[in-house]
Amino acid sequence: MSFFINDALAQGAGESSGGFDFTAILPLVLMFAIFYFLLIRPQQKKAKEHKNLVAALKKGDEIITNGGLLAKVTDVGDNFLTCEVADKVKVKIQSHAVSTVLPKGTIKGL
Repeated sequence: MSFFINDALAQGAGESSGGFDFTAILPLVLMFAIFYFLLIRPQQKKAKEHKNLVAALKKGDEIITNGGLLAKVTDVGDNFLTCEVADKVKVKIQSHAVSTVLPKGTIKGL
């Protein structure tokens, strides 16, 4: 039980406990390291990959949006894409709403 609760021991008259105890802050440091490697770092990596994916979009790419729309890119702007979803049906979407770029020829009939 002494693992969870420190034993109360009498101190000698000549001893002083004025030093910094590193073991008191060690659990906080370990917890932050675990959160960093399991949560923060993978999320930053995923965001960087998505940013590169959006930056690499060009005319003719076939995409899937976050809403599930399957389309072919016909025009690329700074913040918006014009996409063709069917013959002569074009929609304008935000570029960061693209979730996946498909291989060429995936969409038949566009």
